[in-house]
Amino acid sequence: MPTNQQIHLDNRPTGEAVASNFKLVTAETTALQGGQVLVRHHFLSLDPYMRGRMNDAKSYAQPQALGQVMQGGTAGEVAESRHPKFAVGDKVVGMGGWQEYSVVDANQLGALRKVDTTHVPLSAYLGAVGMPGVTAWYGLVKIIEPKAGQTMVVSAATGAVGSAFAALSKARGCRTVGIAGGPDKCKYAVDELGFDACVDYKLHTTAGTLAKAIAAECPNGIDGYFENVGGMVLDAVLPLMNAFGRIAVCGMIAGYNGAPLPLTYPALILMQRLKVQGFIVSEHMEIWPEALTELGTMVATGKLRARESIAQGLASAPEAFLGLLKGKNFGKQLVKLV
Repeated sequence: MPTNQQIHLDNRPTGEAVASNFKLVTAETTALQGGQVLVRHHFLSLDPYMRGRMNDAKSYAQPQALGQVMQGGTAGEVAESRHPKFAVGDKVVGMGGWQEYSVVDANQLGALRKVDTTHVPLSAYLGAVGMPGVTAWYGLVKIIEPKAGQTMVVSAATGAVGSAFAALSKARGCRTVGIAGGPDKCKYAVDELGFDACVDYKLHTTAGTLAKAIAAECPNGIDGYFENVGGMVLDAVLPLMNAFGRIAVCGMIAGYNGAPLPLTYPALILMQRLKVQGFIVSEHMEIWPEALTELGTMVATGKLRARESIAQGLASAPEAFLGLLKGKNFGKQLVKLV
């Protein structure tokens, strides 16, 4: 069995996460038992939710254990199999974590999924046709429930979730406005992702001026908002929500370093009779087949062309992850191992 490089969480961050929270180690790969599959990872997924799990705090998921492989999505191929449904060479996605190889119990429901790379690249199954894409789909379709002609807004608009949100929202006939950081990202959002407009939050230091900029692009108010950021951005959007508007809360990246994120004007939720719903996409596995079918078709037909930021080699994962938390990535952040 091959030796296996891994990245462990070595210690917990105090405030902002830093590279020294992680440790690169070399481990031996255990021999396969019946029903197990050895997967060689081609790509690792880096996602904002991982920052929350680095803390030893109450949340929707158990904290990342110290001295263990950082958990996360992976895409690769079967290198050895002792399971009848998986053959050497099969392309698969799973939760193999930050390492070169993983040994997977393929009898465990949902632990490993075969994918077809004929029309959809393997890497896309960690982004547009994976968890981020399904996250956008669930928030839009099941919580926001858009109607043609309505106005949809998403923060972190050029990330993996925001990119998919744009394609899904436009396919439903909605005016779709993004919020992103910097002129390059805003240009990309409009020119390549199909947003009707994109507001650069970095030009604003207060929620008031940001709200004016968003309002200029949403003359009929906002019917649906997909929240990835929180903080000042949420304070800017809330006053612009139409009566009976819907807000899908997916992430609060502005508070991932432990700072509280108080709402300035929560009474707006009552005044405008807003629906505000948080969700974790892994709790809604029943919708994944429908969502993945639509997203896969969009990627295969070119209607969703999400960009990827790719770091090379396992050792690059910590710095790439820290860059993701600061918005340095364009689209889905991946680490390429093969």
